[in-house]
Amino acid sequence: MKNLVEELRWRGMLQDMTPDTEQQLNKEMTAGYIGFDPTAASLHIGNLVSIMLLVHLQKAGHKPFALVGGATGMVGDPSGKSEERKFLDEEVLRHNQECIKKQLAKFLDFDAGANSAEMVNNYDWFKEMGFLQFLREVGKNLTINYMMSKDSVQKRLETGLSFTEFSYQLLQGYDFYYLFKNKNVKLQMGGSDQWGNIVTGTELIRRKDGGDAFALTTPLLTKADGQKFGKSESGNIWLDATMTSPYKFYQFWLNTNDAELPKLLRIFTLWDRETIEAFDNEPDKNKVKRELAREMTTRIHSENDYEQAVKASELLFKGSLDDFQQTEENILNEIFEGVPQVEISKEEYSHTANVVDLLSVATGGQLFASKGDAKRMLKDGGVSINRQKASEDTPMNFELLKEKYLLVQKGKKNYFLVKLI
Repeated sequence: MKNLVEELRWRGMLQDMTPDTEQQLNKEMTAGYIGFDPTAASLHIGNLVSIMLLVHLQKAGHKPFALVGGATGMVGDPSGKSEERKFLDEEVLRHNQECIKKQLAKFLDFDAGANSAEMVNNYDWFKEMGFLQFLREVGKNLTINYMMSKDSVQKRLETGLSFTEFSYQLLQGYDFYYLFKNKNVKLQMGGSDQWGNIVTGTELIRRKDGGDAFALTTPLLTKADGQKFGKSESGNIWLDATMTSPYKFYQFWLNTNDAELPKLLRIFTLWDRETIEAFDNEPDKNKVKRELAREMTTRIHSENDYEQAVKASELLFKGSLDDFQQTEENILNEIFEGVPQVEISKEEYSHTANVVDLLSVATGGQLFASKGDAKRMLKDGGVSINRQKASEDTPMNFELLKEKYLLVQKGKKNYFLVKLI
């Protein structure tokens, strides 16, 4: 049996664990679980750290459980939150759960014999439990002092914490107790912000059943600037292709900070130590990013999606006019997101006399400050419009991209998009 703790340690994925956790994992096949929040129809890159914990657990010969919080998702975990979130109804949560199940199946082997992954939903054991029964089963076993000592509670005392959120640790603790009693699950894992909730479960198991249960957490993953990993300027990077396209997903990995690469390679890939350390020493960091982007895009989406993402990435710099025309408009819009854009009316465009006026007057001086500037660069051969070299005499009969775009290139690397509205 592979030493899970040692594997997580060298990968930088080990934050805290309860005493004797490593001995337990080295002694016998151990069932462990992680909970996933079904408040969205997709998991995101931030969830991948937890998913990889389960992957390593299974690869080490243990049995992974993925708990989808159909019940706790109706309440909301205060850990790491500055305010209470809105409740979701049961129908929305069930839809989200089904979507998450499909995504987890890409990582975990649900047909691996003794250590096959299993998926459970805590709504199944909470739906018939009444409030009074919950108080008798759970509430009497943990003191208010114990619950108040948790960081997730302390950090919210000034801004306010509802009883609903305050009780969340009891719900998560009971999840662990239920799985311990009914599925022989002895280990709960998660991010370091979940430590308080997890050890509430180990304490509940000890007090109610006298049993030994274990906890293990991984460090919270942040970017070099301290921002939560898995987010871009436009929000979360989702695993669902309809919420974050494979192109944007691929670009996210290409645009990671050089300093973050050693950490990302260890956490998100299954490459061995020798391979990763070779990448650490690779001077061309863009090459490493391309390899990481390929690995992640292929695994989350598909080989074809990866190839299309690469093609789209090269489109702006290498694509022909036909390539642009054949690319879906939603992908074009994503490619053009970082390109300065100018809008002019179709009527104004139709009355523009020549290329010089188009580049200076019609675009309000945003491409060239004056006609003189435009003429000088046109004369030097430094301007292309929709991949066609332009001069002062170029006729105004350009083939529009998608019937409404002109892609203007100044020099080798400066692009501007003119959109006709």
